[in-house]
Amino acid sequence: MNMFVISVLSFVLAIGVLVAVHEWGHYIVARMAGVKVLRFSVGFGRPLWMRRSGPDKTEYCIASIPLGGYVKLLDEREGTVSPQDRHRTFNSQPVLARIAILIAGPAMNFLFAIAAFWFMYQIGVPGLAPVIGQVDNGSIAAAAGVREGDRILAINQRPVATWEGAALGLLDAMLEDPDVQIEVSSEQNPTTRLLTINTADRLGELTKPGALLPGIGISPWSPVVAPLIGEIVTGGSAEAAGMQVGDLVISVNGEAVKDWSGWVDYVRARPNEDVVVIVRRDNAELTLTLRIGEAVDDGQTIGRIGAGVRLQDDLFARFRAEQRYTGFEGLRKAVQRTWSMSELTVRMVGRMVTGDVSARNISGPINIAQYAGYSASIGLTSFLSFLAVVSLSLGIINLLPIPILDGGQVVYQLAEAIKGQPLSERTQALGQQIGIAFLVLIMSFAFYNDLSRFFS
Repeated sequence: MNMFVISVLSFVLAIGVLVAVHEWGHYIVARMAGVKVLRFSVGFGRPLWMRRSGPDKTEYCIASIPLGGYVKLLDEREGTVSPQDRHRTFNSQPVLARIAILIAGPAMNFLFAIAAFWFMYQIGVPGLAPVIGQVDNGSIAAAAGVREGDRILAINQRPVATWEGAALGLLDAMLEDPDVQIEVSSEQNPTTRLLTINTADRLGELTKPGALLPGIGISPWSPVVAPLIGEIVTGGSAEAAGMQVGDLVISVNGEAVKDWSGWVDYVRARPNEDVVVIVRRDNAELTLTLRIGEAVDDGQTIGRIGAGVRLQDDLFARFRAEQRYTGFEGLRKAVQRTWSMSELTVRMVGRMVTGDVSARNISGPINIAQYAGYSASIGLTSFLSFLAVVSLSLGIINLLPIPILDGGQVVYQLAEAIKGQPLSERTQALGQQIGIAFLVLIMSFAFYNDLSRFFS
């Protein structure tokens, strides 16, 4: 199954689950408040599947456009209501009950994130310790005294255990103060050193997607994988050239091969070419003539020889950092992570409004689908983490005071409580139009970002 299909299926699954969670929050609290639910829909547009159930004959359906969903409640403002059902309309409920129904959707998104993080911690979250590989000359990190092999222990006095935690910690710290304090040590120098990374006037640049670590001038440590042949595919070019398991590739066409990654890149770039390869076998160097074959990968013709790598015993063992917490401790960590990521998201949104943080962070369905596919292909914990982060984003976005969203509707209810009567239909209609225009603008910008990333 190619990556495009995985991305589409993962995206549909993710949006379906998160929308169902969000709308179930509205649905269950509305039922508890005694409001009649007419329809529970995952997706918009023409129903693909529908079922009526319960004493109220509520319609449960899955619709054709998987980009959202809704719960339709009985409301006198949307049509005639029979006298016996008037007490079950949304608009007839006390203000606090209406606010509870509206907030329940985003609240379920936050609860889902907590549950996802908690489950991840039960089974263990794999990661790599934040050990620094290359430090670019003349970079911010080099000026601060960061060295190759340093391990980041804490950022602004908050301990970090993985590269994911370090990246989020750097972002969070930069939003607080451009002078970010990091504690590091290394195997060669175990004494803890306190360094200051100055990110002044660089926030917009560093917060662009994928720009944080390169912008600071560091890259995570990664092992050097030797170009050692560990597998030969029957009938492949490598077998035809006389390559054997255990051969170490020394050079190709006179160019030294330093690692497996460089060897793969060289082969992929030269389909159907003849090359001269020198390999070391049993302490002797042999010269082989290799005809690189071809294969199609995502519509592109690449070189392939039918050989696999032999990995040394657990290259990452020294720097593996699995996070595993059970029981109440896992729940506490899940709540803590949900809170910190929500806080970071709100800060990022606020700084985007002021122009301090790059608006390139706004993603649309194309980019979200790509992330869904990548995370699903990596494994369960990665996909759960993706779901949790998107769920948090949905919860926060829906709480924004934009009329068409839950947060905007809450503002309407609060205005009614203060005023003593509902806002006029004209005022509400105007607010809806402004909200729709704002969302169209944001979605257009998100699509622009998606297409820019896709074509670049």
